[in-house]
Amino acid sequence: MTSPKMNSTQRRFDAVQVGDELPPLAVPITVQLIAGGAIATRDYFPGHMDKDAAQALGSPHVFMNILTTNGLVQRFIESWTGGPGAPLRDLKIKLGAPNYPGDTMSFSGSVTAKHESDRSVEITLKGKNQYGSHVTGTVRVGLA
Repeated sequence: MTSPKMNSTQRRFDAVQVGDELPPLAVPITVQLIAGGAIATRDYFPGHMDKDAAQALGSPHVFMNILTTNGLVQRFIESWTGGPGAPLRDLKIKLGAPNYPGDTMSFSGSVTAKHESDRSVEITLKGKNQYGSHVTGTVRVGLA
């Protein structure tokens, strides 16, 4: 998996407009990403690490957990803000279609609101794979 390029400087609140599109981010989904994310988040459910157990549940392969998805959402936002210096103030996501090994999850998003009171912006995002939307949601992030 390639890392997104971080901006050389932190994105500035005054330079952002409602309607601005975030650069897309494609994330290849692998067994290592799914199992590693599950282990890192202490989610030892067999469907995230054992193909036979996942198939016994009716799944074609292991499938990604929500905490790994949450981390990938944060990665997508931070690749746009310029790094971890922009605090996430609110993050709401909803899962849809599962992510399986061999899929590519393609993130897209846009700025849907600006909040002068705390210099934050709201981003509406979607992460899609071949089956449809894996994740949809909104993130509110503070900008300098």
